[in-house]
Amino acid sequence: MNDFMNAVYAKFPDVKANGIVTRKQLLQVMEETNTTKWPALMLTKSVGRGMYAIKGGVADHEPKTQNELKVAMDVTNRESLIPAVDSCFVPFGNYNDVQQIIKTDLFYPIYITGPTGNGKSTMVEQICAKNKKPMIRVNLNAMSDEDQLIGSKTLEDGNVKIVYGPVILAMKLGCPLLLDEIDAGSSNSLLCLQPILEGKPYYFKLNNEIIHPAKGFNIIATANTKGKGSDDGRYIGTNLLNEAFLERFAVTFEQEYPSSNTELKIISKLMEQYGCVDEPFAELLVKWADAIRRTFEDGGVDENITTRRMIHVIKAYSIFKNRNKAIELCCNRFDRATKTAFIDLFEKISDPTEQPLETNMIHDPSTLEKDDIPF
Repeated sequence: MNDFMNAVYAKFPDVKANGIVTRKQLLQVMEETNTTKWPALMLTKSVGRGMYAIKGGVADHEPKTQNELKVAMDVTNRESLIPAVDSCFVPFGNYNDVQQIIKTDLFYPIYITGPTGNGKSTMVEQICAKNKKPMIRVNLNAMSDEDQLIGSKTLEDGNVKIVYGPVILAMKLGCPLLLDEIDAGSSNSLLCLQPILEGKPYYFKLNNEIIHPAKGFNIIATANTKGKGSDDGRYIGTNLLNEAFLERFAVTFEQEYPSSNTELKIISKLMEQYGCVDEPFAELLVKWADAIRRTFEDGGVDENITTRRMIHVIKAYSIFKNRNKAIELCCNRFDRATKTAFIDLFEKISDPTEQPLETNMIHDPSTLEKDDIPF
């Protein structure tokens, strides 16, 4: 019996600390130790579906609050917070640097900025997925406040309960907290994060409790701006963020769209996943998007083609099996003039009599003359 439980503790260190073990964990140890049954005498009660308190452990005693038990259960189930691996993801940009920071388990706040739809949040998720790290993601908006982020009081069966917010849960679990679209949050509301961004113990006033951040806790923010607002009006709803708040982020990474080579790999993998492999179409899409982005940077057009929109095109193509229809449907979000210009450009690039398809043209965007772009 003791040998079995020692094997459980060795494989799942959190079990001993929290005093809770799951049925899945017990079955894994049984398989590895060739045990026919687990020691039922060591399990005193069920504390959730497929979850048991260990005799003499923390959860075997009545918790001070139900929230304490909930946190213990969350820690035991931290595997459920590990993002799923995306087989189509291709690392690029700041991937290696961000991964290096996350793997250290140091508290080192990161701010990642860049244009919309270029994979900022996906990059963080896939780093955590690859390294099997739990992660909590929160999408911010103007209504996000201290109660939603830190914690609040609520009524449950007529009793007042304290509910931990995602920030406190991440601190207790020792996992990265991804604050997505942080520049959409209210500057005043975000000030509640000031002391937490210093990496020090935090006084949780609702529960009269000092929260010590566990190893591995970190804050990663993503945004389309650097907290200075959107001068060109492209990102309506973004706010000016407090300078003292921004200063608490140790480093800022600027994320651009992937290179043509990388984007071609992404598109090719997506085509394989959705069963619509079409290499010439993949090459056309990369050339098309690259031409539009260069024109956008030069001020020749007010809209852009993001990597996310390219993914939308591939999904539409897998459904309708028609290149032009996929392009048209995914360009309908733009105004009529922009939509027409984008479709005309794709047709011009697609015409082999006007623009021969050559792989090296994808790798060298300069081969597509600006005079060939119809805007």
